[in-house]
Amino acid sequence: MSEFASYPSLKDMPVVISGGASGIGEGIVRAFAAQGSKVGFVDIADEAGQELEAELREAGHTVRFTRCDITEIAAYQSAIRDFEAKHGAALALVNNAANDQRHSWDELTPESWDARIAVNLKQAFFAAQAVIPGMITAKKGSIINFGSISWMIMVPNLSAYTASKAAMHGMSRSLAKEIGQHGIRVNTLVPGWIMTERQLTKWVDAAAEKLIAESQAMAGRLYPDDIARMALFLAADDSKMISAQDFVVDGGWAHG
Repeated sequence: MSEFASYPSLKDMPVVISGGASGIGEGIVRAFAAQGSKVGFVDIADEAGQELEAELREAGHTVRFTRCDITEIAAYQSAIRDFEAKHGAALALVNNAANDQRHSWDELTPESWDARIAVNLKQAFFAAQAVIPGMITAKKGSIINFGSISWMIMVPNLSAYTASKAAMHGMSRSLAKEIGQHGIRVNTLVPGWIMTERQLTKWVDAAAEKLIAESQAMAGRLYPDDIARMALFLAADDSKMISAQDFVVDGGWAHG
């Protein structure tokens, strides 16, 4: 038996998740499926997304995957409408997808800057735009935007990414005020350094392990499930009067 919470309000709830084929997103897809939610998720990784969909549907869950480049806004909003046609209007949107590819200040061009803003910020707003009408009709809903502690702790070689993630906090708060009277809440979920396959392959070396051990208040490492459990809470009715807030899940990292 699980030692973690089960949320009755998430059963049969239509949920849309971006970047759901791997890493944190995969953990979120699995967590909502286990709660009995009707999960629609998108990712650019077609094979991984199809495999996850097949696995979860075989286990009896209501899960649909659509291969989608979220920077192509019209196609992304169309995918969200397709999920709505099959599952009902989304009552939770998890704006998880992002790309934290490192970049130095002198290699960025206007085009590469715009591309990073598109994948890390712009698409999240237009996904929200696509689900808000259905939430207004339902008089309830939860939009969960993903921030990052990277800008808080001054991680270098990430200026376009950190600009996007810092902006996500402002976007969440403005949207929360704008649509809150319709019963829709908007919050920012802020992960610390999560041990995904991508992070472990690309950036978590001995020096990074030392930094994590010295910076986190808590021993141990953070994994996608740690983030998924916060996403469940923010989507569930248990958080129905919480909005315009930041929820930092980072093991108690020293923010300076």
